[in-house]
Amino acid sequence: MIIPRLLSSTISALLDEFPAVGLLGPRQVGKTTLARGLMHPDRASVYLDLENPADLARLDDSRGYLFAQRGRLVIIDEVQRKPELFQVLRGLIDERVLAGEPAGHFLLLGSASIDLLKQSSETLAGRIVYREMSPLDVREIAAGSEQRLWLRGGFPRSFLASSDGSSAAWRDSFIKTYLERDIPALGSRIPAETLRRFWTMLAHNQGGLLNTAHLARALGIDGKTVGRYLDLMVDLLLVRRLPPFHANVGKRLVRAPKVYVRDSGIVHALLRLDESDQVLGHAVSGASWEGFVIESLIRAAPERTQASFWRTAAGAEVDLLLELPGGMTWAMEIKRGVAPKAEKGFRQALADLQPARAFLVYSGDERYPKGDGIEAIGVREITMELAALGG
Repeated sequence: MIIPRLLSSTISALLDEFPAVGLLGPRQVGKTTLARGLMHPDRASVYLDLENPADLARLDDSRGYLFAQRGRLVIIDEVQRKPELFQVLRGLIDERVLAGEPAGHFLLLGSASIDLLKQSSETLAGRIVYREMSPLDVREIAAGSEQRLWLRGGFPRSFLASSDGSSAAWRDSFIKTYLERDIPALGSRIPAETLRRFWTMLAHNQGGLLNTAHLARALGIDGKTVGRYLDLMVDLLLVRRLPPFHANVGKRLVRAPKVYVRDSGIVHALLRLDESDQVLGHAVSGASWEGFVIESLIRAAPERTQASFWRTAAGAEVDLLLELPGGMTWAMEIKRGVAPKAEKGFRQALADLQPARAFLVYSGDERYPKGDGIEAIGVREITMELAALGG
């Protein structure tokens, strides 16, 4: 079963406007499936997977081969494995534009965002636009499947597995492959077991403030090394650093970022929580749900939305602040359960921040007022509302 992805129409439209489009996302998130879905009779295309030796060999003379593909969309998967290619692409793009072919030359797929951006920004500036592909979110699944999406996560093979056990086995294999093959292939020399411990510690502390000293002591390394590990996981789009929101309101504000393992299913796999009862009975349950909702909301928000959180030393807190294009701010408190209560700290924060709208996002479906301008709302409905703002 293939689940249609919302991003597909966006990528297709961008290819009609730009010479090159970069599609970034973790491995196994569905980039290749989406890209192959764009190969149809109306768009002459060729697909190259740089993990395939035969396809890699075609690019021994990359300029000659790619020049012969003019008039076609060339899809290059795992493009970060051949960084010298970007200089060649620049010349080819300019030639095709001058020849009257303004858009739709290359679709570049990559699983390491910083490397790809650094390599391409210097050579393809003004010629390429980027989009990030995330795991499945609530807008892409059937209504009523939100609990399964939270428990299993959004990687398609995990979500669509025939059983919870099969889903857990897939996620275990995913983690092992990243640690033992994919990360070393990027040139990292971090021992796999050390990085697994680090990743697992982040899962245990899901949504917690970054405490570099604590992580360093637990792993027996220094703070700079912790920072390097975290940068790597953020670069691979597996971990999110949510920055604090700063405003001049005369309050003592928390300044450390909060850290989330981005996919809830990976959180549960790292903690060996394979079934719903195990997840629901674990201390991480609430933080896991919070991270799941935060990812859903950020994905649904319009382009150029700024996401952050707010916390004061006195206890006023907003789990997620979305600064939307145009200057409007939405404030969110996130609760798991069907009878949510807006905490005193959230109401205090609203008094400080005066956002345009305030929501209590919970795991139910009913929408109703909670007083002080706060609306209780289900995660599916609020993601739809955010997505509608982007047109």
